[in-house]
Amino acid sequence: MNEIICPNCKKAFKVDEAGFADILKQVRDHQFEEELNNRLVLAAKEKDSAVELAKANTKNLMQEELAKKDKELTELKAKSGSELAEKLAKKETEIAEMKSQIQSAETQKRLDVSEAVKKIEKERDNLANDLKIKATETQLLEKSITEQFANKLGVKDETIKMKDDEIARLKDFKQRLSTKMVGETLEQHCETEFNKLRATAFQNSYFEKDNDSKGGTKGDFIYRESDEAGNEIISIMFEMKNENDETATKKRNEDFFAKLDKDRQDKNCEYAVLVTLLESENEFYNTGIVDVSHKFDKMYVVRPQFFIPIITLLRNAAMNSLKYKAELNLMRNQNVDITNFEEKIDAFRKGFAYNYDLASRKFTTAIEEIDKTITHLNKTKEALLSSENNLRLANNKADELTIKKLTYGNPTMKAKFDGLSDKT
Repeated sequence: MNEIICPNCKKAFKVDEAGFADILKQVRDHQFEEELNNRLVLAAKEKDSAVELAKANTKNLMQEELAKKDKELTELKAKSGSELAEKLAKKETEIAEMKSQIQSAETQKRLDVSEAVKKIEKERDNLANDLKIKATETQLLEKSITEQFANKLGVKDETIKMKDDEIARLKDFKQRLSTKMVGETLEQHCETEFNKLRATAFQNSYFEKDNDSKGGTKGDFIYRESDEAGNEIISIMFEMKNENDETATKKRNEDFFAKLDKDRQDKNCEYAVLVTLLESENEFYNTGIVDVSHKFDKMYVVRPQFFIPIITLLRNAAMNSLKYKAELNLMRNQNVDITNFEEKIDAFRKGFAYNYDLASRKFTTAIEEIDKTITHLNKTKEALLSSENNLRLANNKADELTIKKLTYGNPTMKAKFDGLSDKT
C-alpha cells in the first residue's frame, strides 16, 4: 500500500499498487498535455510578437524616410528653374528607389519572419517529440518499477515464509538441546565461520580454544596475530553465550562482563568480545556492534552475525597503529636491554664485592692459619731439635756403654760375663 497526502486538506489516505499506478499515469498525461499546450501558446505568441515588431519597425522606418523625402520635395518645389526640375526628377527617382527598397525590405522581412516562424515551429515539433519520448520513457519506467516492486513483494513474501519456517525449525531444534549443547553449538558456529576464512584472510593468526584455567576461570576462544618481527598486532578474548528459549532463568549479557574482563587480563589480551544470543528482544544489543568500554575497558558485545566483522574492524584498526606499536616495542626492548645491562653490572658489582669480601676474609683466615702453622712448626722444630740433641746424647751414652761399665760394682754379672768369655 502507498500513502498519498491531499495538497488541499493535508489528509493522508492509502491506495493499492494498481490505483497508485493509475493516478501516477493520469498525473503524467495531464502534465504532458499542459506542458505541450503551454509551449505551443508560447511559440505562437513569440511568432506574433516577432511579426508585429518587424512590421512596426519597417513602417516607422519607411514613414520617416517618406516624411524626409516629402520635406525635401516641398523645398524643391519652392525653387524655380531647371535645377529644381532636375533635382525634382532626381528626388522622384530616389523616391522610386526608396519605395523599391522598402518593398524589398518588406519582402526580406516577410522571409525572415517566415524563417523565424519555421524555426520556432521546428523547435516546437522537436519539443513535442521530446515530450512524447519522455512520456514513453516515464511509462516504461513506471511499468519497470511496478514489475520490480511486484517481484520484490513476491521475493519478500517468500523470504518471510522461509524465515518463519527457519524460526520454527530452530525453535524445535533448540527445545531438544540441553543448555551445554546450546553453548557448544554457538562456539562451533563461530569456529566454523572463522575457519572458512582462515586460509585466505587469517593465514598468520592464532584462533584456538582457551584451555588454561590456572587463574580459576577461562574464556572460550583466544585470537592473536603478530607481524613477521614478532610484534603483536592484536589479541582478543572471546566468550560465547547462548540460551535456550525455554530456559526458566534468563541470564543477562551484563552478568558475564566481569568474568570476561578478568579472563582478558589473565591471558594478556588487548580486547574482550562477548558473542551472545542472550536478551534477544533487547534493541540495545540488536543494533550491531555494541561498545561497553564505559563499563569494562576495550570490551564489545556482538550478535553471531557480527563475529567476523568485529575481528576485521579491530584488526584493521590495529594494523594502522602497528608502526607505532613496533616503535614502542623497540623502545621498550631497548629500555629492557639497558635495564638488564644495568642489572647485570649491579649484580657483578654485588657479586664481586661479596666474593672480594669473602676472599679477603678467607685470605685473613689463611694468613692466621699459616701463622698458627708456622708457630706450630717452630714448636715442632724446637721439639725435633730438642729430640735430636737428646738422641745425640743417648747415642753418645750408648757408645759409652761397655760390659765393663755394666758389670762394674756387680760381681755376679761380672762372673757370668767372664764365664761367657772363657767358653768362647
